[in-house]
Amino acid sequence: ATTATVIRLLGCCSAFVHRDCMQGYLDSQTSASVTCPLCQHIYGVRTGSQPLDGRMVVKRFKQGVEGHETEGTIEICYSFKDGLQGPEHAHPGVPYTGTRRKAYLPDNAQGNLVLQALATAFERRLIFTIGQSVTSGRENQVTWNGIHHKTKTSGGTARYGWPDATYFDRVTEELKAKGIYVGSQDILDKENTSAE
Repeated sequence: ATTATVIRLLGCCSAFVHRDCMQGYLDSQTSASVTCPLCQHIYGVRTGSQPLDGRMVVKRFKQGVEGHETEGTIEICYSFKDGLQGPEHAHPGVPYTGTRRKAYLPDNAQGNLVLQALATAFERRLIFTIGQSVTSGRENQVTWNGIHHKTKTSGGTARYGWPDATYFDRVTEELKAKGIYVGSQDILDKENTSAE
């Protein structure tokens, strides 16, 4: 009988796995990041297929979003031009339609931490993707990629707006699922470096 070498995963669930099984899993991965097959912890830096020409511009206003009226507003403006899909997309060489989107956060401690995490997600090409638009049904559109944004300053959750008592918890989990941890030191260090 042969004995299999067992290794322990560090940094996540600390599970024990067979080395050969883990090697097979690693060999099957196609990105710069690897997800633990047991607890979904992400090792490395996950990147997405968001078009490269996108812009993320942040503006601040004194008037707050509904539910945070005294704190000011952070407005995030995203824009993408029309273009051609690259090799990382479902239909390389096929044209896609760009988009312009605005999103809002309260200008407070939580809002600024989420903003920093969203900026990291944008830099890693994780906020948007190319696919079928949920609203129009059209294919080959720049669409949201699973990180919810508040697109209205008021109207509540039914209108994708504020107030929303659980938004920060939900967006934190959505970012975590993409390997971005709200308030993590690497995001804060990057922010401090860019401010110098």
